[in-house]
Amino acid sequence: MPRSKKFRRARLIVIVLAVLLVAGAAGGSWWAVDTVRSSFPDVEGTVRVPGMAAPVDVKRDANGIPQLYADSDADLFRAQGYVQAQDRFWEMDVRRHITAGRLSEMFGSGQVETDSFLRTMGWRRVAQQEWDSPTLLSESTKKNLQAYSEGVNAWLAEHPGGAGASLEYALLGVVNSGYQPEKWDPVDSVAWLKAMAWNLSGNLQEEIDRSLLTQDFSKEKIEQLYPAYPYDRNGTIVKTGKVGTDGTYKPADGAAAATPPTVQAAAATQGVLKGLADRIAAVPQLLGPQGQGIGSNSWVVRGTNTTTGLPLLANDPHLGPGMPSIWYQMGLHCRALNKACTFDTAGYTFSGMPGVVIGHNKDIAWGFTNLGADVTDLYLEKVTGPDTYQVDGKDVPFTTRKETIKVAGGEDRTITVRSTREGLPLISDQSEEQQKVGTYAPAGNAAPDRAAGYGVALQWTALTPGSTMEAVFKLNRASDFDEFRAAAKDFAVPAQNLIYADTKNNIGYQAPGVIPVRAKGDGRWPAPGWDSSWKWTGTIDFKSLPYSYNPASGYIVTANQAVADASYPFLLTTDWEYGTRAKEIGDQIQDKLKNGGKISPDDMQAIQLDDTSVMAKTLVPLLLKVQIDDPYVREAQDLLKDWNYRQDADSAAAAYYNGVWRNLLTLAYGQKFPADLRAEGDCLLVRQKRDSTLPDDAVGGAAQAVTECGTRKPSQAQPDGGDRWMEVVRQQLTQPDSSWWEYIDSNHLPQKGMDKLLAEAMKDARQELTAKLGKDISTWTWGRLHTLTLKEPTLGTDESSVASGLVHRLLNRGPYQLAGGTAAVDAAGWNAAAGYEVDWIPSMRMVVDLSNFDASRWINVGGASGHAFHPNYNDQTELWARGELLPWAYSADAVSKSAQHVLSLTAG
Repeated sequence: MPRSKKFRRARLIVIVLAVLLVAGAAGGSWWAVDTVRSSFPDVEGTVRVPGMAAPVDVKRDANGIPQLYADSDADLFRAQGYVQAQDRFWEMDVRRHITAGRLSEMFGSGQVETDSFLRTMGWRRVAQQEWDSPTLLSESTKKNLQAYSEGVNAWLAEHPGGAGASLEYALLGVVNSGYQPEKWDPVDSVAWLKAMAWNLSGNLQEEIDRSLLTQDFSKEKIEQLYPAYPYDRNGTIVKTGKVGTDGTYKPADGAAAATPPTVQAAAATQGVLKGLADRIAAVPQLLGPQGQGIGSNSWVVRGTNTTTGLPLLANDPHLGPGMPSIWYQMGLHCRALNKACTFDTAGYTFSGMPGVVIGHNKDIAWGFTNLGADVTDLYLEKVTGPDTYQVDGKDVPFTTRKETIKVAGGEDRTITVRSTREGLPLISDQSEEQQKVGTYAPAGNAAPDRAAGYGVALQWTALTPGSTMEAVFKLNRASDFDEFRAAAKDFAVPAQNLIYADTKNNIGYQAPGVIPVRAKGDGRWPAPGWDSSWKWTGTIDFKSLPYSYNPASGYIVTANQAVADASYPFLLTTDWEYGTRAKEIGDQIQDKLKNGGKISPDDMQAIQLDDTSVMAKTLVPLLLKVQIDDPYVREAQDLLKDWNYRQDADSAAAAYYNGVWRNLLTLAYGQKFPADLRAEGDCLLVRQKRDSTLPDDAVGGAAQAVTECGTRKPSQAQPDGGDRWMEVVRQQLTQPDSSWWEYIDSNHLPQKGMDKLLAEAMKDARQELTAKLGKDISTWTWGRLHTLTLKEPTLGTDESSVASGLVHRLLNRGPYQLAGGTAAVDAAGWNAAAGYEVDWIPSMRMVVDLSNFDASRWINVGGASGHAFHPNYNDQTELWARGELLPWAYSADAVSKSAQHVLSLTAG
């Protein structure tokens, strides 16, 4: 009989305590230390790898970053698979279980609901279709993926069943001793792109939130919470060009010819929607929080405006934090470029996926930010029976399939997945409410009777097979802007802003991606699935998507702002980020270029660290005008008098300002929001009628006070305080008598008026920060509130399986006190509805110098290794937190000089 959960958990605690004691004791047992270290990879000597045609050298620097040198593409990617497995196989194994909806096989019954939702969407099935397609992936791409898999499996053969593979497998074995990793498959690599597409899938959360808000607010009020993009103030990525009669986009300022370098270059619906929101929130917790506010920065400056005479390119994608980092730094080099060996590239990739995702080769550099295109739509479906739904007044059969979920330590679960005739999965089938549609989701006057409720189907571009994996290899080999754009054409999902620079002094931008064309609507609200006229009619042709090449300004900034203005004839989205970071970056570049100034690599790095609160420039003068009589509160208000708006980690003023901002949002908006949007544990005393159908003066209709607590995961709660909320408040500050300034004070009494609410927010912030940081405001710092803890996202999250506080101590790192903040360029984001803890970050930073690639700089969060207690597990985080960058060796000479360890992978 299986041992009890209580026994297994007790045994886990004993093992973890033993490891902790060993790790912390100066003279600990050699055996225990050796056991922990046995999973560390071999980084010197010779290892035989089956399938190698010739030796591959793996050169690692002091930070454990590997640079690979091979004589053929096959050997290069076979080695990449082997080396990534050395460092990160646990992470790779978990990732493929995420994308396949098989987490329950590793972690038990606590993951069944997540698996059900993932199986319903069918990420792995779509990736398999991409692999099976004779046209989507070329033979060379498939060979690279197959070689990568062979390298992973060569390493796995040395660690059968995960034995000695990592500390995490030892911990997992306590409660799931029968688990053994399967061989790696090429589709495992392809499928990870679906997970990244999900995390960057546009406005799905906003679509749900708007629908949930309709239970308490009119559409007019909701629109005030989603204001129009401020084109005049914050601008767009490109000056909007024209789309000709043939559908071809033509940039507004033309395409300037390439010019030679200026200096000699150096070496070259309430119910179901609420349940759906819960299910969606469960998936991103493994990938980092998903939602409004998560973005990225990238910009490129042409050589005419740089101190180096050739372009400089910077990039820092914003993603959820975790251990190990989502990125993996690597160099992939052919000793000689020829037909057999075609790669010489370095940068950031994902463990489990061949190639380089962001980086440079010998000719070009490229970076990504999220385009934010609206590529998801929810459809309300009138379900008329177990097997049918209604379209244009007629019953239409669902397509169904069975999915069996294997559960470690438990019985298998079988679910039925229903899809519409267009192939849209009915994702509401796996919600907690089991097909009960939200009472308040708007459906229109012509909608059929809700009866037992509508189902909700998902249309998403990533559920159609695409060729993004093909694009990765094309980017790695591109040598000019035309080849870069050809690669971008294959970049289907997630839709990204791609920036470009080359060694011939050209810069550029391309918006790629599969983006739908809608017959009706703008994707802001769930569409009526029973009316076929609301379906997608196609996608925007790639030749119609905006691009820019050598614009007259001499630089390009992408930071999730609008790509083009409202005159662009195709709908990309209506839910842009609001451009605060983009304008701040652009303003700093312009300031540097005044009076003939030039941008240096140090300037690029300094801009990445700009922690200015742009919203504070508007709000603080108003806060200082408010009359505060209480000296206790006025003492805190005075912190803002000479503040420079910088959110440095040691700033008391930044701490108080952000406390006021959080409390302002709570009073003006959070108090009024339904529980479905508020954070768990956020409980309010609300007045509610015993029978809401009766007027207050009717019997049974009088209002009564009840306590209502939020139900949403903190990372998904609203108001989150991001860029959108800054635009909302900015507009409301011009309307002092707006009903949004009505609030309930600390005595539970109704109040109204902007100045009164601002005063209340300052008082509440003073009390909150006193409780958190102490009475003496001279000891306050922003960093003490604004902390980052890097968490292992699987073992350390599910208390029902192998997670415990002791596991956290083994695998997590932190907390770190950070500067920056939401909508700052140094975007250490936090959710104002939940607290001040950092929940998304610049996941890496890089500055590429096209005049001398060896002068480029980079940094990662965490480190190269995925092995806890390895010297490279977390050796880059302190540097990253201080805003430092590491030298980025690229040339063969520079790599050899920086190499601390050399491993040779030879034929098996």
